Amino acid sequence: MIYTARKGANAPFILDILRLYVPPGTSGCDVTFGKGTFWCPDSLAHIGELRATDLASDGTDLTMLPYADNSQGFHVLDPPYICGFFRPHHEKTGGLASHSDFASRYGKARRGGYKGLFYHAAVEALYLDGLAEAWRVLGPGGVQITKCMDEVSNHRQHLTHVAIVNAAAALGFETLDLFVVIRNDMPHTRRIKRQEHARKNHSYFLVFRKPGGKRRSA
Repeated sequence: MIYTARKGANAPFILDILRLYVPPGTSGCDVTFGKGTFWCPDSLAHIGELRATDLASDGTDLTMLPYADNSQGFHVLDPPYICGFFRPHHEKTGGLASHSDFASRYGKARRGGYKGLFYHAAVEALYLDGLAEAWRVLGPGGVQITKCMDEVSNHRQHLTHVAIVNAAAALGFETLDLFVVIRNDMPHTRRIKRQEHARKNHSYFLVFRKPGGKRRSA
């Protein structure tokens, strides 16, 4: 049985999503491949060709993909969702050293804002542009998989997953599912003198479908 929430790594969730929503042998793209930690042998065995790209490693921008319109069966999106990666160049990175995987994948590629935007505004703008490009390259019935996390930025609560769902709906995507990934460890509480918000120890996988084509039977 596949459930919506559990503790652990990302790869098992990708496998669950593929088994539920992506027909075996479907080819598609992961546009933020990084170190490939989303992909286990069973996931790779389930799909056809995986077109794996990443801005930091090969220069492929998730907002300008080298794929024809309506050419992909699935699309995986996991851009940096921590607002500190979109600081002005002159600012220090603060606690980002604790996010070593993000730092190695995106630190050089996105540091300094996005399209003149910084902090959480840049996070949401990158997601929205990534979803728009996903809509372009996905074929009818194609499945879009987005990893995201809500955050507090400048003392304000930002429910990023809600903004992404709304943006996807505005593009025309159908929302299929939401999965909750709970961290095995607990976020540290150093430097906090007075807590104003609950510390976030979970993230999400959102699953969308571009309408059209044959749907996989239940």
